[in-house]
Amino acid sequence: MGGAQQGQSDRVAEHERVAAVRRLGVLDTEPEERFDRVARLAQQLFHVPNAMVSLVDADRLFYKAHIGTAVTQIPRRHSFCSMAIAEPATFVVEDASADPRYSANPYVAGDPRLRFYAGQPLVAPGGHRVGTLCVADDRPREFSAADRALLGDLARWVEKELIVEAELERAASVQAGLLPAAPPVLDGYDVAGACLPARAVGGDFYDWDVVPGGVTVTLADVMGKGMGAAIIAATVRAVLRASSRARGVDGALADTQAAVEPDLLGSGSFVTAFHARLDTTAHELSYVDAGHGLSLLVPADGGGVRRLTSTGPPLGIPEYVGERLVTRLALAPGDLLVTFSDGVLDVLDGTLASVDRVGDAVRGATSAQDAVDRVLALAPAGVERPDDLTVLALRRSGAPAGAPGHASSEGKDDA
Repeated sequence: MGGAQQGQSDRVAEHERVAAVRRLGVLDTEPEERFDRVARLAQQLFHVPNAMVSLVDADRLFYKAHIGTAVTQIPRRHSFCSMAIAEPATFVVEDASADPRYSANPYVAGDPRLRFYAGQPLVAPGGHRVGTLCVADDRPREFSAADRALLGDLARWVEKELIVEAELERAASVQAGLLPAAPPVLDGYDVAGACLPARAVGGDFYDWDVVPGGVTVTLADVMGKGMGAAIIAATVRAVLRASSRARGVDGALADTQAAVEPDLLGSGSFVTAFHARLDTTAHELSYVDAGHGLSLLVPADGGGVRRLTSTGPPLGIPEYVGERLVTRLALAPGDLLVTFSDGVLDVLDGTLASVDRVGDAVRGATSAQDAVDRVLALAPAGVERPDDLTVLALRRSGAPAGAPGHASSEGKDDA
C-alpha cells in the first residue's frame, strides 16, 4: 500500500513539474542571445565543446541554448539532464564509460559517445526543477568543488532569465484581459481599439464602458513594464469603470489617483491617461487628459487636425494638488477622435513631430476601425516594437454638417 501511494505521489509531482516547465513559455521558442550568452560563457569557462540550457519536458529535452551542437531536442529517456533534475545539487559524471551505472547508456555507448557531463538543475518559481544548465565532453574530465559552485552561479543567471520570461507571459495575460471583447453598440457613433503588445509587456490598455446616456472611453499607459505595470493598469481600469458611473471624468480620475498612488509612489512610477465621457444625445465629449497629450480631433469638414493637449499631470505625481480640468468638445457628423500610446511614436521617429504623421494617416478615415487600422499600418512590418502600440478611436457617423466642432473648457482651453 505504501509503495502504491508513493508511486501516485511521484506521478502527481512529475505532472506538476511538467506543468511548471510549460508555464515558462520557453518550449519550442527561437534561440535568444540572453540564454546563448550564458551557455557560451559556460563553454569557455570550463573548456568543453558543448554547453546547453535544457528544459526537461514530459518525454523530451528541449535545448533553449545549444553551443557546440545543432541539435535542438532529444528524447528524454536515458538523457543525463533527466537524471540531473532528480538531484538537488550539481549532477556530475566525470567518466561515464568507466562508471557501471552509465557505461551502457546509449548516449555513452553510441553517439555522441558522452564521457563527461555536469548539469546544474534550474529551479522555477514554486521549487520545481525544470531543466539544467549543463556542460558535456566526449573526453573524461575532473570537476572540482569550485567548478560546481561556478556552474551553480551561472545557472542562477539562467533562472532569472526564465523568471523574466514567465513574468512577461503572465503580464501579457493580465494585459489581454483588460481589453474589451467587442465594441459597444451606440446610436450614431462607432468605437474601435487595438493593442499590439511588444515583447516587453507594459501597462498600456484601452477601454470603453456603456453608461446611461452614452459611453466612457479610456486609454492609459503605466510607466514601466512587466507584471507590476500590468497589475497597476488593471487597478486603474477597475477604478475608472466603477467611478465613472457615478462621478464625472475628473472625479473618476481623482478616485483612481487615490487608489493607485501608494503603489505608484512605492515603485517610482506614474500613469498617463485620456479619459472621456460621450453624451450621445448632446453629441458632447467631456474629457480629462492626465499627462497623456497624444489625442487628435479630426474634423470631417476638412479643417485642420487638432492635438488635444494635457489638462493636468499624470496620476501618481505627489507634488500635484487640485482638480484636473475637464474639457468639452462638440462632435459634428463625421468627426473623429483618435488617442494612442507613445508606442506609436516609437515606431516612427520617437518624437512628438510624429503626431502630425498620425494625423495625416487618419484623415479621411471612414470609420473608427478604419482609423485604428491606419495607425497600426504605420508600424513597419517585421520590425520588433520597443513598446506596446495601443490605439483607440471614436467617430460620429454621418456626413459633415459644414461646421467644425467647437471646444470649451472649465478654466482652460485645449488649444
